[in-house]
Amino acid sequence: MLSSIKNTDSAKYRGAVKLMVAGGAGFIGSNFIHYMLGKYPDYEIVNYDKLTYAGNLDNLKSIETNPHYHFEQGDITDLTRVNEVIKKYGITHLINFAAETHVDRSIHGGIKDFVLTNSLGVQMLLDAARANNLELMLQVSTDEVYGALGLDEDRKFTEDTPIMPNMPYAAAKAGGDLMCHAYWVTHKTPVIVTHCSNNYGPYQYPEKLIPFFIFKAMDDQPVPVYGDGLNVRDWIHAVDHSRALDLLLHKGTPGEVYNIGVDNERNNLEITKMVLKILGKPESLMTFVQDRPGHDRRYAIDATKILALGWEPVYTRDKFEQGLKETVQWYLDNSEWVHKIHARMSEINQHISAKG
Repeated sequence: MLSSIKNTDSAKYRGAVKLMVAGGAGFIGSNFIHYMLGKYPDYEIVNYDKLTYAGNLDNLKSIETNPHYHFEQGDITDLTRVNEVIKKYGITHLINFAAETHVDRSIHGGIKDFVLTNSLGVQMLLDAARANNLELMLQVSTDEVYGALGLDEDRKFTEDTPIMPNMPYAAAKAGGDLMCHAYWVTHKTPVIVTHCSNNYGPYQYPEKLIPFFIFKAMDDQPVPVYGDGLNVRDWIHAVDHSRALDLLLHKGTPGEVYNIGVDNERNNLEITKMVLKILGKPESLMTFVQDRPGHDRRYAIDATKILALGWEPVYTRDKFEQGLKETVQWYLDNSEWVHKIHARMSEINQHISAKG
């Protein structure tokens, strides 16, 4: 099937790095594309996205006319379509952000989509990387594959921490990570896996904690906090994540795993209070709700390996409040984007109610 795909369009893209960004219309993917086009204006960037509910081309509206940016709609589980796009643009590098990500949906909804995208989809991309002799594939994963740490444990996740996911979402992501390892060992497919901590920044779909709380507080609605609010995460700005991935694309070692974090552990209660303070809202908006099943207590990243490679975060722990203020301000300044997201969420909720 691969041999039947014509390569008539690839010649015009020769000369610079041609990077395929799977899931580029999502939160981290779109931040990454903005960053890469800003730093490498001669690179060809192909955004390959299925455009599910969390994929939003408005995230990339400011660059949609850039001659070095291209959009192709498609599913990473569709190997024929993936190969067509790789051949069309003469892709040399591939980075995969495409994933079903929201933990709550993996618990309360169907797990099938998570397994298809997060495990099978990764295997399809590995097949494409191998068949097309790509220089490198970068698989963007999560620290959640390691399981959980106790609040009082004096340790962090390292690259050698055994994979032991507790959530269906994390288990599906772990399946993709293990497939990357297997393809490297068996076929020497040049792939790197990253495990990053919780991201924040602009363009994030408001099912995730920080934008969800921002949207609720902006409308003076109750801000729901799971359990006692003491669950801890290591928070990293999407720009710092992008800078780390940029470094790995150029200097990372195939077959290796790299953890990405900034030693910025914060519990959910602290995050909630900071968001309310920035927005000038009372803490009385906080409402404690029943915890979700199997809620991991703490994640913490040891990023020694990538720091030794030369990466340094801009938004360190000391600059987290600054980064959070800038993030809140972005949502306040982009009312049209927020309005469209609100409308999309309402449509999705109505669709779910109609089905149920």
